[in-house]
Amino acid sequence: MTNAFPGHSTPAVGFEVPLEMLAACHQRVQAQCALLHRLVIHLGAHGTDRQARDAADTVMRYFDTSARHHHADEEVDLFPALIESMAGSDAVCLNELIDSLRADHRELEHRWRHLRRTLEQVADGTATALSADEVQAFTGLYERHITREESELLPMAKRLLGDAELDRIGLAMRARRDPLQIEPPNPLHDSG
Repeated sequence: MTNAFPGHSTPAVGFEVPLEMLAACHQRVQAQCALLHRLVIHLGAHGTDRQARDAADTVMRYFDTSARHHHADEEVDLFPALIESMAGSDAVCLNELIDSLRADHRELEHRWRHLRRTLEQVADGTATALSADEVQAFTGLYERHITREESELLPMAKRLLGDAELDRIGLAMRARRDPLQIEPPNPLHDSG
C-alpha cells in the first residue's frame, strides 16, 4: 500500500506554553479522528489485516491516554483557573461554557467506550465492520467541541490567566503525563 494512509505531524510545543499545548493536542485528536475514518474504509477493502489491527491499537492508545489527559488538563486545571480568575464578577457565561464542555467530555467518553469495543475486535483480528455512522458521530462531536474550545475557551484563557497561573497549569499537565512517553508512529503510514 503506497501512502494511502498518510501520517500527520503536529508542531512540538511544551508544557511551558500550556494553551498552545492544548491547541496542539486538538490537532492530534483531529489526526486520530481522521485515522478512524480511514480505518472504516480500509476495513471494508482489506478486512482486519495487520495495518488495520495496528491502526486500531494506535487509536485506542491515543484515546485511552492522551485524550483522557487532555480532558483532565481542562477539567482539573484550566476550568478551575478560569473560574477563579472570574471571582467577584459575573461568571454566568463562563460557567455555562465550562458546563457545556464538561458535558461534551462525558458524551465523548461514552461514545468512545462503545467505539473502543469494536476497535478491540479489529485489533484482535476479528473480522468486524467499523460503523461509519458511529465514527462520524464521535468525530463530529469532537470537531464541534474543538471548534468551541479554540474559538471561545482558549482565547478567554489567554486573556484572563496570568503567567504564574499558566506556569502552574503547565506543571500540572507535565505531572499528569509520563515525560518519557513518546507518541507512537501512525501504523497506516508508509515510512518509505
